[in-house]
Amino acid sequence: MADNSFSDGVPSESLEAAKNASNTEKLTDQVMQNPQVLAALQERLDSVSHTPSSYIETLPKAVKRRINALKQLQVKCAHIEAKFYEEVHDLERKYAALYQPLFDKRREFITGDVEPTDAESEWHSENEEEDKLAGDVKDKVVIAEKEAAAAEEPNPKGIPEFWFTIFRNVDMLSELVQEYDEPILKHLQDIKVKFSEPGQPMSFVLEFHFEPNDYFSNSVLTKTYKMKSEPDKADPFSFEGPEIVDCDGCAIDWKKGKNVTVKTIKKKQKHKGRGTVRTITKQVPSDSFFNFFSPLKGDVSLPQDEDSEFTLASDFEIGHFFRERIVPRAVLYFTGEAIEDDDNVGGLGTPARNLGPAPGHGWQKQVWEAASGQRTRGLSPDSLHSVL
Repeated sequence: MADNSFSDGVPSESLEAAKNASNTEKLTDQVMQNPQVLAALQERLDSVSHTPSSYIETLPKAVKRRINALKQLQVKCAHIEAKFYEEVHDLERKYAALYQPLFDKRREFITGDVEPTDAESEWHSENEEEDKLAGDVKDKVVIAEKEAAAAEEPNPKGIPEFWFTIFRNVDMLSELVQEYDEPILKHLQDIKVKFSEPGQPMSFVLEFHFEPNDYFSNSVLTKTYKMKSEPDKADPFSFEGPEIVDCDGCAIDWKKGKNVTVKTIKKKQKHKGRGTVRTITKQVPSDSFFNFFSPLKGDVSLPQDEDSEFTLASDFEIGHFFRERIVPRAVLYFTGEAIEDDDNVGGLGTPARNLGPAPGHGWQKQVWEAASGQRTRGLSPDSLHSVL
């Protein structure tokens, strides 16, 4: 029988490979003669070869020299922009003093120290007309029931658990709160923002005011955020506005056995020599919102490990969220209206470089968006005059 695996001394596998190679070559020739394929390849080559950096390299030295001059101008622009943000900070401080009497009255209503007048408590909701019509129908049937219920309805002092309710409503904050934090936060009476004095480095302080409680003796817990508004010498073109560079907490004077930031664990320990076993107790850190007042220390200009970098970034974001959102709009976070608004614009929280607090409408909102880097309306420092 003839051996079919060879033909004239050439293995059949080699013949098959040669045939495939010939077919591939023919197919390649056909493809390369297709004008559409050639155009696509040329476009790809152009996109690779004509990157901005490669294009700059091809320019004459005289043109490169002029480009360097433009970069120097850009650095000067960054320094002017930094000055703009410093003046915005001064403007914030000025208007914070105007807001404060309103915030003080807010606290009085929340704590129940002052009862709002009828004029102060009057509010017209969007659905008021519908509510009125529905109420008129119901009133004809249940007047007696309403009178009886009104007589029995409780009238607690102020607005109970106002700030604690905000913590529960806002995901960013509720994630930090443990079950054992809750009874402490129910004693929170106010949160204030204080800005650095004129001539001092940019900073702001969050003040958490507590009524007397069984957990710690402090009446105020503070968190200070230090900021800078100047371009980085090594990378001036990365400047986008003020950024937080450090933060300081405060010591909490916990009452005996009430420190929720630590927990006690028991561990059995065996003596190496005698073999006896003893039980020792040890305190270890525990998750708690009140760790917020013992921030991780680190120079943000130096490399950080991934966990530390995430912790610092989260801390800065939370601080700005209190400053920009929670304190200026507390009642709307209590009712949930602000949360719905935040969801409509893409979620809670704002980048750490943003400034705030953000006025709700008109030119103030535009100025804030410019100052915070949120240039959604195309507003920049050099176009402020068109708004003002």
